[in-house]
Amino acid sequence: MADSPSGCRGARPVISASWLRCRWAGVSAEIRTAPRALDRDAVAEAREAHPLGRHLPVLRGLLGQAADESEHLLLIADAEGHALWSHAPPRLRRAADAVGLREGFCWSECSVGTNGIGTALATGRPEYVYATEHLARVLHPWSCAGAPVRDPDTGAVIGCIDISATADRLHPAVLGLVAAAARLVESRLELEMQIRDERLRERYLRHLRGLEGGTAALVTGTGRVLAAEPEGWRGMRLPAPADGARMVLPDGRTALAESLGEVFLLRIPDPGEPVGDRPSLTLSLLGDPPHALLDGLPLPLSLRHAEILALLALNPRGLSAERLSAQMYGDEGNPATVRAEIHRLRGQLGGLLAAKPYRLECEVEADFLIVRRLLEGGRREDLAEAARLYRGELLPRSESPALRAERDELAVRLRCRLLDAGDPEALWIHAHTPTGQDDLEIWQRLAGVLPPGDPRHAAVRSRIHRVLTGEEP
Repeated sequence: MADSPSGCRGARPVISASWLRCRWAGVSAEIRTAPRALDRDAVAEAREAHPLGRHLPVLRGLLGQAADESEHLLLIADAEGHALWSHAPPRLRRAADAVGLREGFCWSECSVGTNGIGTALATGRPEYVYATEHLARVLHPWSCAGAPVRDPDTGAVIGCIDISATADRLHPAVLGLVAAAARLVESRLELEMQIRDERLRERYLRHLRGLEGGTAALVTGTGRVLAAEPEGWRGMRLPAPADGARMVLPDGRTALAESLGEVFLLRIPDPGEPVGDRPSLTLSLLGDPPHALLDGLPLPLSLRHAEILALLALNPRGLSAERLSAQMYGDEGNPATVRAEIHRLRGQLGGLLAAKPYRLECEVEADFLIVRRLLEGGRREDLAEAARLYRGELLPRSESPALRAERDELAVRLRCRLLDAGDPEALWIHAHTPTGQDDLEIWQRLAGVLPPGDPRHAAVRSRIHRVLTGEEP
């Protein structure tokens, strides 16, 4: 590897620093192409999950025409430098393909050396790399300008927008264009975040008001304060909360984080009040295996104990041994069997599992109960959130008559609402869950409601073909 770019002295500091990183990574200047990191199916999956996919039409509209007219190539990569989308005029495509300037190839610095994408991702700033400033000699005929895109919630870099061209065609001013495109996408991501925040405030603000003036805050899973009493807390960023965790705030006071499903309630107790005097039980029973948290700590669950907790969550006033036995085992159930299981479960929950009738003496939240409440609402956002939370059927291995009925009702209600509403986002989310991935009607409905030009059409057509033919992905 050469000591400096193209053997030239006096390289720009950003380039010298990049070459030094590449030296540490062991990248060779003789590399012939960027390495392929993702096959076609992996690219499709990465596109589906990436937040920039929703804004691809805007980027293509802003940069695609300019690329065609000026013989430039548009490349959009994820935070690891994997190229997920590319757009190039036909005359440039063959040359670009020869060095890996297309989907599936990795353009991180440690993969291919100094370049517009990898160096911008490494520095976190828009960067321009001219011709011989590239580490790899095969890239010396090229110049490129890349700008990272940040998540407005966490501040983390989530991707990079790059324009590349032959060195005689790419003007350094293009760096300003890609930087402006990145800022535009970030502003759209921030608008999406603000819309989600407002929806969460509408849904959960009652929990603050219910404290009747007590100091509290609604906090996202990343620690952003959505609403607070007093109002001065709003806008603060706190450490990411965990259900049942005790948190020390900047003013030195201790708060208790309580999961409300989509957000956390952070409550400052009154003077003299013990923190966390009423434990919190969070059940995740959609899909398999079941999970539970007790005051933020994992609670080991057998299938039988998960069934008991699900039935008690459905019946907060409690169940007698006879009724609990009937709901678990049907007419052939034996209350003595239930009492034995309750005894074992009480070994984990202690006094939180009360008797006569059997009931839970703690705050209980469950994913399937949240989905039920969301389906009762008529808003589009509620349906999309229900689809997001529905990761699978309720305790799919359970043979409990009552839970089988609840499982079937929840699945049918969600599916019918999705098909009736025809909301593209909710259908897209559900189509990628275990229950929706092979549901032909869901995929066909999605194909019919996606707007023209939506980049997800190709993935939907591919999935419909696989479901119809039985081909493996």
